[in-house]
Amino acid sequence: MLTIYGVYRSRASRNYWMAEELGIPYQSVPVIQARMVKDPLAADARLNTKSPSFLAVNPMGLIPAIDDDGLVLTESLANNLYLARKHGGPLCGADVREDGQIANWTLWVATEVEPHSVRIVLIHDKGLQDTADGRADINTAVEALEKPFDRLEAHLGTADYVVADRFTVADLNLAEVFRYAMSETALFDRHPRVTAWLARCHARPGFKAMMAGRSKEAAAD
Repeated sequence: MLTIYGVYRSRASRNYWMAEELGIPYQSVPVIQARMVKDPLAADARLNTKSPSFLAVNPMGLIPAIDDDGLVLTESLANNLYLARKHGGPLCGADVREDGQIANWTLWVATEVEPHSVRIVLIHDKGLQDTADGRADINTAVEALEKPFDRLEAHLGTADYVVADRFTVADLNLAEVFRYAMSETALFDRHPRVTAWLARCHARPGFKAMMAGRSKEAAAD
């Protein structure tokens, strides 16, 4: 069985969403970020990214990680590419050409979008979005995001989805990165096709199931 290490309120959400899309059974091991724990190495500390048992899975101490019948992978976007390819169906590429496009868009979002969208999330997590420095940092991130948003906006002018005009793992990977910037509504208002595409992705039952798991996790905390 697939095991996913990581809480829903982390990049592990991508892998939970993928598992829901595929309809495959999985076990969740809710490893939390060590920065969220007062003393991550305490004997009674919640399982976290500095816990020795988790470091045995991923020595880098980062979530998520997956263990699929003994195969351990530790990069969230790559995890999804693997799961899509293993289980097949419309989420994966139908041929090598589509595989190349899916890989291209996934690497693109990791390098061109995620550094800036994550920056926005972290500022909000720290409650600094209404401070002068926090707002300045967000504005810098938004400025950096304009070009990749323009790129996707233009691409979506001829298709509803990123590859082959159907929902694939490329859409899932991109949507989870673009979601981090959703607090910046003016940025999305300037890119209506991106906004509509993200809404289509978020309307999927797999995404809703993942978000339900996230809500249960928050309630339990």
